[in-house]
Amino acid sequence: MSFLGVDLGTSGLRLLLVSDQGQPIAAVERSYDVSNPHPGWSEQDPACWIRALGDGVAELRANFAAFGALRGIGVAGHMHGATLLDASGDVLRPCILWNDTRAHAEAAELDAMDGLRAASGNIVFAGFTAPKLEWVRRNEPHIFAKVSKVLLPAAYLNYYLTGDFVADMSDSAGTAWLDVGARAWSDPLLEASHMRRDQMPRLVEGSEPAGTLRQELRDAWGLSGPVTVAGGAGDNAAAACGIGALGEGQGFVSLGTSGVVLAARDGYHPAPETALHTFCHALPARWYQMGVMLSATDSLNWFSNIVDQKPSALTAALGDALQAPSQVRFLPYLSGERTPHNDADIRGGFTGLAKSTTRAELTQAILEGVTFGLRDGYQALVATDLQLDHMIAIGGGSASRYWLKLIATVFGIPIHIPASGEFGAALGAARLGMIAATGADLETVITPPVCDERIDPDVQLVGAYDDAYQAFRAAYAGLKSIQ
Repeated sequence: MSFLGVDLGTSGLRLLLVSDQGQPIAAVERSYDVSNPHPGWSEQDPACWIRALGDGVAELRANFAAFGALRGIGVAGHMHGATLLDASGDVLRPCILWNDTRAHAEAAELDAMDGLRAASGNIVFAGFTAPKLEWVRRNEPHIFAKVSKVLLPAAYLNYYLTGDFVADMSDSAGTAWLDVGARAWSDPLLEASHMRRDQMPRLVEGSEPAGTLRQELRDAWGLSGPVTVAGGAGDNAAAACGIGALGEGQGFVSLGTSGVVLAARDGYHPAPETALHTFCHALPARWYQMGVMLSATDSLNWFSNIVDQKPSALTAALGDALQAPSQVRFLPYLSGERTPHNDADIRGGFTGLAKSTTRAELTQAILEGVTFGLRDGYQALVATDLQLDHMIAIGGGSASRYWLKLIATVFGIPIHIPASGEFGAALGAARLGMIAATGADLETVITPPVCDERIDPDVQLVGAYDDAYQAFRAAYAGLKSIQ
């Protein structure tokens, strides 16, 4: 038997084929574009996800015999996106993505409603799904009137695979329509944004079967036996499954396009006043909390494009030894911010620039600014009485040892680095597909990776970076006062 994990990302789709022992067999990737038709808008045509999936499957089928023994599929997707379907199941408009901020006014109105935070366990952020539908209602009423179903990106792929409207709890927790504690759609939350329960997909746990692969696709993919499609997960819950973060205090820091600090929780502990996200895990009776910043490696990529040097070359120029805090300060709010500020309008900037400022100093300032933003989320986590004795580093930015030394020192805890191999959202999705198809024990399948390196805080620089972090916080307040 083999199992397929689908990681539906913002800029591309990744397919990971694993064996019945959970070992990677092959991975393929396909990229696609994001449309930004207006400032603050971020959209994508769901048809590009289907094309990427079909192309990737064709490559796996042509090159790996194990694909013919496929028995389970799990889909992980970027959260919060609004894919609107009419009564025939056709897409009405491009999907409004997680990093789209057009609905910031609608989000603020919903968030101010009595009892809404208590019901959902979360602030209503501008990127969440509910305010997007309010924006559509007000600005595209002809589209809103035709909406029969609202699907998140991963749920749309589930619909394509199974023919059924079905979504998992972890992804649905980011809509502001789910009672996250009860793990069920909330009629009051739906009514607040003029939505109905019949417009929502059926809910399942991420490790439960959502359906079976449509016969048409089985034939096209050359598969003879039935294939179970799991409920799947939002991308961060899937990454938690890939990294083995199941129980209280197990967590990771992710340096991707956005930055995430995440920890699994054994119970439901909402803390919306901190701007933490409190979401259902992809597994039954488990939750997780995370702080999110919108521009992590995105900040470094932005600078990379300006100076025409690869991000890896920029960070390599800093050397191996952690340096004292830069005199230049970078505020990483290129696309607004979530934790802890919940501010869609704030924008970034450099301070402390001089004629002598070098490219390496600007790179160092960017890494520090992103790390200080991540510490905002980390401190919000520990403020909920969460005990963390270390975190695992994942994401593209974790290739920089300098950056990981900086994070360990700024957070004040060790950072563990997995040995080479698969441990991200695609693996987590494949693991969910395996559990759904075979009924395997969760604890047996979802295990942590072997970590072959530990980075401890630089005790000689902890105090200096604490002071620099406080100065960063003050700089945010100053920036906010003039914007």
